[in-house]
Amino acid sequence: MVRIGDLELGEFPLLLAPMEDVSDPPFRYVCKQYGADLMYTEFISSEGLIRDAAKSVKKLDIFEYEKPIGIQLFGSDIDSMREAGSIADQAKPDLIDINYGCPVKNVACRGAGAALLQDIPKMVKMTSEIVKIATRPVTVKTRLGWDDSTKNVTEVAERLQDIGIKALSVHGRTRSQMYKGEADWTLIGEIKSNPRITIPIFGNGDVTTPEKALEMKNRFGVDGVMIGRASIGYPWIFQEIKHFMKTGTHLPPPKVADRVKVALTHLNKSVEWKGQRLGIIEMRSHYTNYFRGLPNFRDHRMKIVTCDSYDELLQLINGVNDLYTPSEISVQS
Repeated sequence: MVRIGDLELGEFPLLLAPMEDVSDPPFRYVCKQYGADLMYTEFISSEGLIRDAAKSVKKLDIFEYEKPIGIQLFGSDIDSMREAGSIADQAKPDLIDINYGCPVKNVACRGAGAALLQDIPKMVKMTSEIVKIATRPVTVKTRLGWDDSTKNVTEVAERLQDIGIKALSVHGRTRSQMYKGEADWTLIGEIKSNPRITIPIFGNGDVTTPEKALEMKNRFGVDGVMIGRASIGYPWIFQEIKHFMKTGTHLPPPKVADRVKVALTHLNKSVEWKGQRLGIIEMRSHYTNYFRGLPNFRDHRMKIVTCDSYDELLQLINGVNDLYTPSEISVQS
C-alpha cells in the first residue's frame, strides 16, 4: 500500500499531473471517473494568492468528489510561499505540493518552478518553511536538473526527504529539454533504489500506454506514475492502465459514443463551474483531443468550436454520433 502520510493510495497509484489551463475541476472530474487515484490543481502562483488575485484564488476550488487532491504552489520568494502555503492549507486539500519543475520561461526566468534546481539551498529552505506551517502532508514535483551538466535530483531527493516532504514526483527531463526528446527515468530509478529514501517516488514523463506504465514500474521500481499530456482528451488512459496491469489484456478503445459522452460531461462541468459563456469558450481547446482520429471531422469540429449557444452546442456534440455508421466505431487515441 502506497501512503503519503496517512493518505492511502492503493498498491500502484496513478496520478494526474498538474497542468496549467488543463487540470481544472471539470477536467479532473472526468479523469476521476476513469480511475485517477490522486489529482492536483493547476499550479497556483504564491504571489497571486497573497494578493488575492481572482484567477489564483479560483484555482483553490476543490470538491469532495475529487479527493484525494493536492493543491500545487509555485513561487520564488520564501516568505510569499510560506504565506501562500498557509492559505492553501486552509482550503483543506489532502496535501500541498510544491512545483520545482515547471520549465516555461515566464515561470523559470522569474526564479520559480525549475529555476530552483539552480539553487538547492533555497529550495530546501523554501520547502522547510512550508512543511513547518502545513497541517497536512507536503510533497514536491521536480525535474532531473536544470540541464545535462546539473542533474542533481538524487541529492535533491535526500535533502527534501530530510526536511519532511512525504512524497516526490520526478519528471524525467531537465529544464533545458522542456518537453522535447525522450524522458530518462534512470535517475528516478536510482532515487527509488537508494536505501536512504523511504518516501513514495512517482515517475513522470512519456507514460502514454499501459505497456509503458508497466515497464516503468518493473524497470525502475517506482511507487506509481504521474500522467499528464496522455490524459488530455483521453481520460480512459487511467482505467486502461489499471486493467492491463491486472489482467495483461487491453480494454477495447472508446467508441465514438463514449467520446461524445465524456465531452458532454466535461462541457457541463465546465459550464457549472465557470458559468455558461466562459465554460463554453474554455472547452473549445478540448474537442480536438476528444475526437482525434475521426475521419473527415474538420468541418463539424469548426462548428463546435465556433458555437456560442449552449443548446446548439449540445446538439452539435450529440450529433457526432450520427456522422459515423455505426456510431459504435472505435477510434484509437
